[in-house]
Amino acid sequence: MSKTGRGRGKLVADRRYPKSSSKSTEKSADKGARAKSSRTSRKSSRRGARRPAKRGLAGLIQRVFGFFGRLIWIVTSRVALVAALVLGALVGLTYVTLPPVDQLLDGRAQGSVTMFDREDRVFAWRGDQFGGAVRADQVSEHLKNAVIATEDRRFYWHMGVSPRGVASAIRINLREGRGPLQGHGGSTITQQTAKLLCLGNEYDASEWESESAYISDCRETSLVRKAKEAIYAIAMEAKYSKNDILSIYLNRAYMGGGAYGAEAASQRYFSKPAAALRPAEAAMLAGLLTAPTTLAPTNDLERSQNRAATVLNLMEDQGYLTAEEADRARANPATLSEEAEQNRGGYFADWIMETLPPFVNVDSRQDVDVRTTLDPRIQNAAEAAMKSVFEAKVRDSSKAQAAIVVMSADGAVRAMVGGRKTGVSGVFNRAAQAQRQTGSAFKPFVYATALELGRSPYDTVVDEPFCMNIPGSGQWCPKNYSRNFSGPMTLIDALKQSRNIPAVKVSEEAGRDLVAKVATDFGIKSDVVDTPSVALGVSEASLLEMTGAYAGILNGGSSVAPYGIESLTIKGDDEPLVGRRGGMGERVIREQAARELVFMLEKVVSEGTGARARLPDRQAAGKTGTSNEQRDAWFVGFTADYVAGVWMGYDDNTPLTGVTGGGLPAEIWHDLMVRVHDGIEPKPLPMSVPEPPQRTVQQTPQPQQAPQPQQQQRQPQQPQNNDPVGDFVGRVLRDIFGN
Repeated sequence: MSKTGRGRGKLVADRRYPKSSSKSTEKSADKGARAKSSRTSRKSSRRGARRPAKRGLAGLIQRVFGFFGRLIWIVTSRVALVAALVLGALVGLTYVTLPPVDQLLDGRAQGSVTMFDREDRVFAWRGDQFGGAVRADQVSEHLKNAVIATEDRRFYWHMGVSPRGVASAIRINLREGRGPLQGHGGSTITQQTAKLLCLGNEYDASEWESESAYISDCRETSLVRKAKEAIYAIAMEAKYSKNDILSIYLNRAYMGGGAYGAEAASQRYFSKPAAALRPAEAAMLAGLLTAPTTLAPTNDLERSQNRAATVLNLMEDQGYLTAEEADRARANPATLSEEAEQNRGGYFADWIMETLPPFVNVDSRQDVDVRTTLDPRIQNAAEAAMKSVFEAKVRDSSKAQAAIVVMSADGAVRAMVGGRKTGVSGVFNRAAQAQRQTGSAFKPFVYATALELGRSPYDTVVDEPFCMNIPGSGQWCPKNYSRNFSGPMTLIDALKQSRNIPAVKVSEEAGRDLVAKVATDFGIKSDVVDTPSVALGVSEASLLEMTGAYAGILNGGSSVAPYGIESLTIKGDDEPLVGRRGGMGERVIREQAARELVFMLEKVVSEGTGARARLPDRQAAGKTGTSNEQRDAWFVGFTADYVAGVWMGYDDNTPLTGVTGGGLPAEIWHDLMVRVHDGIEPKPLPMSVPEPPQRTVQQTPQPQQAPQPQQQQRQPQQPQNNDPVGDFVGRVLRDIFGN
């Protein structure tokens, strides 16, 4: 092989063991050493080789700071590692305690009562309404988007806690002058769900003073509580899918109006399933989550619509709605359904809750459907009549109250208004709860007793000064309201003029114990006093009791238990658990006596103190009542179709000024019954018109009685004139002896 002049490559041995005698080798080694030194220098430079420590004070400071920096790093890293291990352990412990999703969907503390009127339409809800469990993928997509846009826009990306959201909330709170944890919480939907679950702690009556104390603890916002919520939220993220967490939230969140969960709220406000919600409706429900009670559309529809508009803006900003869709939704805000507008059932629904069987109530967590006797048309008529009279004839500053009850003759309550403010719930119900003196409205039971004992409506009683000695009380002298006397008068006139002295006399003659029994059997539940003044209505009763007692007069003399429940069914069952609770009972007086009493009460309206209650197109019967010192004013009466009672007075028993039962109560009754009977064919009252008894004629002036004895003297001679044998003998004797 020829030489090329490049030199041969060195052997391995030569490279490992260079010869010292060779100059070229030395040069090469020296060159290599310099190259190595250069490479080492560059490498050290790249690695940031430690510079020589500074000397003096600067060096000392540098070494101190370096030491503490390394110490902080070591401590921080170790603490972080321990914290991560502890957090992991706590999350793991929480993870294993989480139940299946299906067990977490219904978190109400109590059940619900759904009420239907006589036309089978929902008119009221009570308790915690739950429309049934729905999954997040079963509700309207608009509702899901509205909730996420409003409550947690990064819901699908975080692991249960959003540090950015917490920091933002703290900054806003501090800027608005609140504490860091007051106001905005920065909680994710997962953290809110953890709070709704109360971190897995269920209510136990033996551990808590009350349910409100339990709820208050669940809503605590301390730093420790927030930390626990964060741990629980992370465990939920590990255990459940995002869809599961959103499902729990949509089922347990309170949305106002007694509705828990999206399905219940959708039915409550819009009468449609949550799957059918439009964007405007979905935005309204999502807007309720921040303040469900104050923002509920049943409380303030305009405020709820304004909040929904804000939610629609968020949905548009985050791409859930196009500009056109958002504009259309804002231009057509959600409104309440017809059923929701009919409100909460007011006083009637409150009364129904009080009459539920003891084994069925909202605390049992059972959902029940109650079919009731309420007639929405009559209820509207009652409320309208109340408003009409008070607006036209009662000054605004007056604190006078009134109540109305309308029922059928069998005791089925068709309407109830427990105060002059209508359409409210959860307040004092003067129709069912107030016990007031009945005044002269009690007198029909006095005359019912007399008629039952055989007295006639045309029997007379003398209206004259009258006194009685009452053992232990001395002399008692009742007075008429008019302060005058009318002398002899029929029972009909005594009742229609509401005379007190005749009523006392009839009561004492019949026996006040029997009068008390008749009133009690007709449905007056309170103790009827055993004194002569019982005839004047000094005993107390509720308007509901009095109206039911008059229903017994209308139906022919049978007792009545007022009722509002037709049937009660556990939701989902086919067969009713409870049937009708009330109705007609045993007979109290004879039907003939009841029909004669109806005749007498018709005279009260057509000719007596109840003239203002007279109806233009049909017969009506009833009785006015004014209690001692005008503290209570009543009018209770009926037509052939309905019985209605009206009470008026002050809650504090202040005497009424210029108001008697024949005044404003009779006018309210008249206005009410005109509305109630609109479109109903007039029917005659079930009454008997008695004929004046013979003894009434004997009490006429003496000249008219004079012919009677002569007739009676001639009667015995009639058989002789009709005897043919006697006539023959007489003629023979006259022929022989002459006249």
